[in-house]
Amino acid sequence: MRLKELPHDELKRCLRTGLQLATGPFTFRITSPLPDIARSLARLYGEFHLSEDPFADFHVRIDSLKGPRRLYHPQAQFWVDDTPPFKPLPKDQAFAMLEWGMNWCIASHAHFYLMLHAAVLERNGHALIMPGDPGAGKSTLTAALMLDGWRLLSDEIALIDRDDGLLYGLARPVSLKNASIDIIRAHSTEAVLGDAARDTHKGTVAHLRPSTLSLENIAVPAYPRWVVFPRWKAGAAAHLTPHSKAAAFLHLASHAFNYSLLGALGFQRVAALMDASDCWDFEYGRLDDAISLFRELAP
Repeated sequence: MRLKELPHDELKRCLRTGLQLATGPFTFRITSPLPDIARSLARLYGEFHLSEDPFADFHVRIDSLKGPRRLYHPQAQFWVDDTPPFKPLPKDQAFAMLEWGMNWCIASHAHFYLMLHAAVLERNGHALIMPGDPGAGKSTLTAALMLDGWRLLSDEIALIDRDDGLLYGLARPVSLKNASIDIIRAHSTEAVLGDAARDTHKGTVAHLRPSTLSLENIAVPAYPRWVVFPRWKAGAAAHLTPHSKAAAFLHLASHAFNYSLLGALGFQRVAALMDASDCWDFEYGRLDDAISLFRELAP
């Protein structure tokens, strides 16, 4: 059963006791009485399946704090197994905090994968892996490529199977920040965005609903093919230049969530990724030019 098949009142009732949401290889049991959470899940996670298995990988809860702050600058808190890993945030940032909390759960516990801080998309069975520093335009480019027909695996966490080296997907919403929100909204009439959370530690944040293609093929792995380091620069022509595989190895290893924890296996998996992939730097100034170039990269 898909989440969108639940009437809204039923969705809110399920959230009060625990909604079993399947996303890629993980199931989250989400509990929240907050109307914003129900509305945002309905808008952005409608195509996701609800799990009938009583087991969940993560039990998370998000609720408003009680006491005087309930009326003055109301706040919300995120819990995992009744333990709050973060400080509370303003209540109107509750859904953004849920997304960050879900990322934290995976990055902190899913060590049967090598996890890299990178976006991943797929075309014709081949994976495009895009690490990116803040402000590099990674999420904007990820969103635009997904809307152009690439299959989204993840915007934030590349999951590499420890046994076969294939990449597996989450297909959760793409997190857009600040100017990227309006850029993507203007770029495509198919872009469905949730409510914007303002004045977060990342500025204004809104999430983009994943494509139907991404959800329909969420369980299909992809073979690594390209590692691309994007960089947005105003007025720049879209172009690729070779990136040293040795430098790419060091960047991916240092930006992995659990490279050190996996020891020799982490080294072997990143080395195999480098062997299988072409590595590029990519500079662009216009999304349309970027999309055209990536169509040539993966026709």
